[in-house]
Parts: sequence; structure tokens; C-alpha cells
Amino acid sequence: MKIVVGHLFPDYLNIYADRGNIAVLSRRATWRGHELEVRALGAGSAVRPGEHDLFYIGGGQDREQELIAPVLASLGDSITAAVEGGAALLAVCGGYQLLGRSYRDQSGDELPGVGLFPLHTVAGQRRMIGDVLLECELEPGVRRTLAGFENHAGRTHLDDGAEPLGRVLAGFGNDGESGYEGCHVGRAVGTYLHGPLLPRNPWLADWLLAQAIAHRTGEAPAFEPLDDELEAEAHAVSSARAHSRGGRY
Repeated sequence: MKIVVGHLFPDYLNIYADRGNIAVLSRRATWRGHELEVRALGAGSAVRPGEHDLFYIGGGQDREQELIAPVLASLGDSITAAVEGGAALLAVCGGYQLLGRSYRDQSGDELPGVGLFPLHTVAGQRRMIGDVLLECELEPGVRRTLAGFENHAGRTHLDDGAEPLGRVLAGFGNDGESGYEGCHVGRAVGTYLHGPLLPRNPWLADWLLAQAIAHRTGEAPAFEPLDDELEAEAHAVSSARAHSRGGRY
């Protein structure tokens, strides 16, 4: 099966090798006999109904976010409609912030957001940096850990009743106070975790691929396990660093 990915503003949002997440999705799709077709989406692009099975947006600094925020916001209705229609999505750090309603940056400028995630972000004075470990439950009754690296000044505040991606076991998370990290809406996931995220968390890569396939078929496949020995080792190292170096402030 061909899985069509809309990569939002890849030339602007690729800090901390976030583009590596696409490489992981592509390789794991190939190992299972599928093809990942990545289409860049930027200024002048259109998101047509049903065209994309998965969207991806990486992280960037305030300068890059300021440059692309208005154009990204103009795609907001079509991106939201695509996710409501069953497409999957992964947003990382700066992309995560801009898929909320708004982001107030260090200079006090209010950047418009897509509005997909029920949240807003305000930059603080102190950066929250370090390895982080979460406990997630994307499928009812199935709990897994997610490990990565966070480096953000933004304090992201979820609306009442919004569903976080996970509970912080070590690290700062959305705001350093709530004990939660990221946001989860349907098949869409937003998170601050960099590194890139998916090489050390193959279960999340497989979840995203399964949701993308479900967009075409109506049902998420049950993948056979892959040999993830190296990925498991990377996850263990990152988890250990989070426990030893992380901590809410």
C-alpha cells in the first residue's frame, strides 16, 4: 500500500534532526511491504480532502516559527478537516506549538495557530532542557513509555478536558508543573520530544503507520513485531538519562 505523507514546511522546521522521524517511518513501512510517499507542503500548497494519510511537522526556533506561522494557519481548516476525516498526524516541538490556537514568543508577538490541538503556548524566561520519559496510553489499557529530549521555553497549557499525550515520569513536559506532556486528538499526536523521537520509540512509529493505513482501509492493521534490538537499547539509554538528569522544576 502507498502511504501518502504531507511533510509541513520541511525546509524551516527541522531542528535537532527531526527529519529523521520521516526516515524511520519510511524504513518501517518498507519492512512491512508498504511504500511511504512524502510530499512537501509549504507556501502555496493545498491540502486536498482525502489526499494525505499522515501529516508531519517538526520543530524550529522562534524565527522560523514566525516566518511560517501565518501560512500554516491558513491551512488550518483543511488540516483539521483531514484529521477529523481519519488522517494521522505527528507534530514535534515548534510544530506542536503552532498546531494549537496560538504561540506568544519571547518578544511578545502572538503567532496564529492552526487550532487542531485544544491548547495555547506562552514563552517563559527559563528553558526546560533535558531527557524526558512519559507513560502513554494511546490504546485503552495498553501503557507504554516514550523517551526523548526536550528543549523549549514555551509553556503549553491544555484546555480543560484536553487529553495529554502522556504522564511525565521524568522531565518537565508541557509546562513544568502539570505533570503532563503533549496532546492527543484522535489520530493526531503533538509532543515536545526531539532527538529525533521515533528511532528510540518504534512502537509510536508503528502506531502512526497503522493509523495512516486505517485512513485508507478503515481498520488499523495488527503488525507483526520487527527486530527492534537496537531501538530498544536506544530507548533504555534515553530512559536512564531521563531518570538521572530529568526532573520538574
